[in-house]
Amino acid sequence: MDKLGVVIALLVAYGTLVAPFATFRANRIVPGEAKSILAALPVSAGVVLLGLMVVAAAIILLKTPALLRLAAAAVSLGAIALFIGLTATYLTPPENTYARVSPASGFWVLLFAYALLAADSITRLRPRPGVRVLLLIATLAGATAILVSGLWDGLSILKEYAGRADVFWLEAGRHVALALGSLFASVVVGLPLGILCHRVEPLRAGVLNTLNLIQTIPSIALFGILIAPLGWIAVNVPGAAAIGIRGIGAAPAFVALFLYSLLPVVANTVVGLAGVPREANEAARGIGMTDRQRLFGIELPLAMPVILTGIRIVLVQNIGLATIAALIGGGGFGVFVFQGIGQTAMDLVLLGAVPTVVLAFAAAIVLDALIEMNTPSQNRGRTA
Repeated sequence: MDKLGVVIALLVAYGTLVAPFATFRANRIVPGEAKSILAALPVSAGVVLLGLMVVAAAIILLKTPALLRLAAAAVSLGAIALFIGLTATYLTPPENTYARVSPASGFWVLLFAYALLAADSITRLRPRPGVRVLLLIATLAGATAILVSGLWDGLSILKEYAGRADVFWLEAGRHVALALGSLFASVVVGLPLGILCHRVEPLRAGVLNTLNLIQTIPSIALFGILIAPLGWIAVNVPGAAAIGIRGIGAAPAFVALFLYSLLPVVANTVVGLAGVPREANEAARGIGMTDRQRLFGIELPLAMPVILTGIRIVLVQNIGLATIAALIGGGGFGVFVFQGIGQTAMDLVLLGAVPTVVLAFAAAIVLDALIEMNTPSQNRGRTA
């Protein structure tokens, strides 16, 4: 038997046989009624889904080829995605616009189990970076096809989206702008600062210690600390308010994310440049290259995998932290998260949480592929 397969099979057994597959509620805020697979689906559909889970469990338990395991994960993920949509049609009374059907814990356990199986299978297959990105695109395309087909329209999270479609995409744009904008600013500032810290050793400890201190400040506290100085700037500096600098809103959120982003960029730049082989620099000097030529032609290309690792950390971190910006009027997916918490509407919370997780996951895969493509083949797997 496969050791990891035993763990995944136990998760599948729990999600299939013990945990509820869907939850039915008379309206969006009342407590729900948990439904098992056979209770949430027509009998024939429930039997088909259980049969698929049994076959997949057999493949998972045994030491089967990685490609077969990946196929089992893909088919199983597709099946639970299709059948969860059918539960809304089956459980919702005709002409009832108030009832809500949501995925229950069993669905999320199965989703996690098969996602873990897919990740393990891909790791065993060791595909090229481009293939991993293509697999990500195929997964997102499959999810988009299901959304466009209308199969999930009866689920509560899609009903929450239907009433907020325009606001959703506005907040999505703000979320991405905060995450990518703060990343871009941190790279513009942090990369030269990291190069300077590498070249001027007495400066290094002071800069890194200061950035470490900023990292220890909780995000909510840092947002609050920035309200007063940015509010003062908005009032006293001509033109500041016109370009969006205010005590609350996107400005303090952007500045806070920028400050949090500096440490990974600066530290990884220093580490990456310090890891450049001395022989490479000596050879460059031997052929008459200037300091500038060595920096851009030798040092930065060799340090790029480590620098990109820092950028990956920053992007994934900022996508998650941008959610909290909604607390100070910064917008983003956090608007739905905190509205849902205030209204005790968990599907509204998911409307903000799920896109955030998907964005972070996709960003991590793309940047991991980019890091590997910039890593010499003999050093792959040893990058920081």
